[in-house]
Amino acid sequence: MGSINAWCMHDKVCRMTILRLFRFLLPHKKLVFGSVLMGFATVASSVGLMSSSAYIISMAALHPSIAVLQVAIVGVRFFGISRGLFRYLERYFSHQATFHLLAQMRSRFYQGLEPLAPARLVDRHSGDLTSSLLGDSAALEDFYLRAVAPPLSAALAAAATAVFLYGIDPRLALALLCFLASSGIGVPLLLRKISRAPGKMAVDSRANLNALLVDGIQGLPELLAYGQEKNWADKVSEAGLQWQKAQARLSVSSGFESGLMVLGANLGMLACLIVGITLVESGQMEGFLLAVVCLAALATFEAISPLPSAARTLEISLASADRLFEVIDSVPEVAGDGDLQPPRNYQLEVNDLTFCYPGSVQPALQGLTFRLSEGKRTAIVGQSGSGKSTLVNLLLRFWNYGPERGGQGEIRLGGEDLKLYDDDALRKWLSVVPQEPYLFNAPVIDNIQLGSLGAQNEKVLAAADAAQIHDFAKSLPKGYDSWVGEDGLRLSAGERQRIAIARALVREAPILILDEPTSNLDTVTERKVLEKILNSGGRRSILLLTHRFVLMEEMDEILVLANGQVVERGKHKDLILQRGIYARMWETYRQEIRC
Repeated sequence: MGSINAWCMHDKVCRMTILRLFRFLLPHKKLVFGSVLMGFATVASSVGLMSSSAYIISMAALHPSIAVLQVAIVGVRFFGISRGLFRYLERYFSHQATFHLLAQMRSRFYQGLEPLAPARLVDRHSGDLTSSLLGDSAALEDFYLRAVAPPLSAALAAAATAVFLYGIDPRLALALLCFLASSGIGVPLLLRKISRAPGKMAVDSRANLNALLVDGIQGLPELLAYGQEKNWADKVSEAGLQWQKAQARLSVSSGFESGLMVLGANLGMLACLIVGITLVESGQMEGFLLAVVCLAALATFEAISPLPSAARTLEISLASADRLFEVIDSVPEVAGDGDLQPPRNYQLEVNDLTFCYPGSVQPALQGLTFRLSEGKRTAIVGQSGSGKSTLVNLLLRFWNYGPERGGQGEIRLGGEDLKLYDDDALRKWLSVVPQEPYLFNAPVIDNIQLGSLGAQNEKVLAAADAAQIHDFAKSLPKGYDSWVGEDGLRLSAGERQRIAIARALVREAPILILDEPTSNLDTVTERKVLEKILNSGGRRSILLLTHRFVLMEEMDEILVLANGQVVERGKHKDLILQRGIYARMWETYRQEIRC
């Protein structure tokens, strides 16, 4: 009983997935209709070609006048040429529809993925997401090419041939339809059941293999450094073996399918032959029509030959679609339904903010309160894990805060709750240097201009100069047009960080957030960069989150964060005189600098 319920539930899920996939077809229904029509015309031409040829051969044995064969001869020429033309048009329409649909699906997948970052993606594997975006969406090509147009074309072709045979004798049409139904419906249903488990296994094993390959390539230097490349290669080999086993099982069903389809076609032709012989013997059908009937029946099976293959790949397509829809249907951490813009002013207030990550008992932030007025500078210092980066994620609305997330408190900008603003507009007012910046595999200038697309070269050069990266960029073989490699791998950590700082500065947002912006810079460069940033502020507010103590005397307020709580606050001189946690951290930092 449990297996029956599971089977019914699986079929219900499959039907829902198929319906969702069909909705993507609606904008391209003209291309799909053209594909169906051309597919039917191709099979009809094949039937016409075989029937005309059989007619000519059979009638030629009776030595008729050439005038009797003239129409059939013209038919052979017409159907021979039109079959190739219709096949080309069928391929054109079907592939045009498929490519449009795949592009639409990939675009929809990315649009669904974007609002999930980063909160809903922390538990997802980057290789698995790559597999979904490329592999799973590509697997849907089989669904649209084999599961949509071919069945409709086959139904039309079967109906047309049945009508043709019905005109000769209804028993011929009945014999053909019986074997067309068993081969076109029975065999696909059987193969779908057989392919269900290996199809899902093939999709899952392929995703796992892709994930391991992406991880291995990205982490290859570490694997080599620690001598673990062989162990990782063994993992990849094992994953490849699992995928190979799934493919082997699918190949078995493919061979089974081919045998059944050939058997069905020949049995169908044999049935029409037996019925035709009976009709000829009884004088109900002319003898020369016997070859016409048999070859027309055999040619009709061309229309249903793709159907078992479609059923075999249907499970793979549906499993791939389910993986895509799983991502698309994920609920973003932040709803993003605010519409307020712009703020009256850019004063930032954090009031009694407590935040805890899902699955964690210890709050990342607890009772955090501070105010960053326009044009002011606030520093939040603390060791790694004290909650500094968490605050950045909340300010950028990557994570939600408040009672609905099991926390409390609020963040206000211009006197209004941050949640009331449009998220995209909000991020335009904030310029951020993240703790681990990402550089795209593009020229230096493109990575800087990401902060403000279309920024003039003068602004880019000024931002680069402030970030102390201008001289380095000019020294590259192609200057600012030099490519930095994937994630900036051609650059050092400090160079990547300075490009990220230039990116943030070129944005000219009213609030600049610096999350450990100089952790990879030497002390001399670090001081120069921070001096440039502070001196170019104007009315720009600056929030500096760091565990280093450069230019702390320039800050209007300093908050000392420990375990998500503010344990001290004040100006640099006052905190030194208190001889508390800040003073001890300051002294430790000075000793490190001396060393």
